[in-house]
Amino acid sequence: MNQDYDLVFLLEERSMKELLEVLLPRIIPETVTFKCIHHEGKQDLEKSIPRKLKAWKTAGRFVIIRDQDSGDCVEIKNNLKNLSNKSGRSDTLIGIVCHELESWFLGDLAAVEKAFELKTGKLSKKQNNKKYTNPDQLNSAKQELKKLVHSYQPISGSRKIGEYLEVKNLDKNKSYSFKMFIKGLQKIID
Repeated sequence: MNQDYDLVFLLEERSMKELLEVLLPRIIPETVTFKCIHHEGKQDLEKSIPRKLKAWKTAGRFVIIRDQDSGDCVEIKNNLKNLSNKSGRSDTLIGIVCHELESWFLGDLAAVEKAFELKTGKLSKKQNNKKYTNPDQLNSAKQELKKLVHSYQPISGSRKIGEYLEVKNLDKNKSYSFKMFIKGLQKIID
């Protein structure tokens, strides 16, 4: 476990790992090494943070990503920051997905359309519908995505959609939490 990486991602769930493993190579330089470690939910993640941050001395930077779900975003972020600070890693980047990972996907329906090889324009034209202009406000983004793409499965879907999410022109994604994650990541890489 204690191998030397520039970035170590501590993640709530496997679907985020699948997404990041196809998304990160499109964002970070080849010279930046990374490792994604998924957990079995938010409680497992939070229990492991102090242990991993203290034990893993060779990692350059840690990035913790957790869903907001129905919790208070600021409270969750402060709790994760406190866990990081107590572990001696105050430079940890905290990313909160508002509300679920699928919010990021609903913010870029053109990527979903490409990933599932849907007829051009079938989904992307819905991006201007009120509920998709701010997908972070949806309480059940996963269910909403399943309504749009019946074959969507979190793990394989994350991998597929990750290949097409827009990362260069962030204005194309309507998810504020996705944009903040990408900007935060670019900042620590620079």
